[in-house]
Amino acid sequence: MNNSFVNTARLLGAGLRALLVLTLVTGVIYPLAVTGIAQGLFGTKANGSEIKADGKVVGSSLIGQQYNLPLRKGQETPDADLKWFQGRPANGLGTNSVNTRYKLILSGATNLSADSKVLVKQVDDAKAAVVKENTVPGYTVKPADVPADAVTSSGSGLDPAISPAYAELQVHRIAAKNGLSVAQVETLVRDHTTGRTLGFIGEPQVNVLQLNIALKDLTAKH
Repeated sequence: MNNSFVNTARLLGAGLRALLVLTLVTGVIYPLAVTGIAQGLFGTKANGSEIKADGKVVGSSLIGQQYNLPLRKGQETPDADLKWFQGRPANGLGTNSVNTRYKLILSGATNLSADSKVLVKQVDDAKAAVVKENTVPGYTVKPADVPADAVTSSGSGLDPAISPAYAELQVHRIAAKNGLSVAQVETLVRDHTTGRTLGFIGEPQVNVLQLNIALKDLTAKH
């Protein structure tokens, strides 16, 4: 048998064995090991930081939700459902116009400059709405009381948290709409306020979905 043919066959055999070994290691063993470690040590985060209520997944702690009333006939923008805590505005979001079979929401910022007349009007309109919606008998909200996160969207438009100041501003409205005492709702906000990471990274915040789940449980007991 020709030595050149034998050498070629040996090289092909060695290459095939190397391919099979690398495929097994990098395509099977390594992914399984990483998945197993992730599930074992960081199961909640690996699965999307899911939040459950009443035994089912209702959202993620990483993605904000809208709390709106159903659209009325002829209405393009739904009204906020004021019995729930409201999150940040989502002015940067768009709608899917490419694949219209799916009603997708696009994440993003407004990309408007600080001196943009459109942005200024959005902020002014949002501030007026926050003042109006959160002013209830015995409690008046002034424009100066409205924190920045109540009238501006985040970079993604999907921020799941609000500042303690914005949560506290909504307390009297939430109490009035749900037949609760102000003290009860204040305790709810306080219990769901998280501090800075490691004591110095970021800002204190309140996850709106988790807060509203607790609010639902509280009203059910009331």
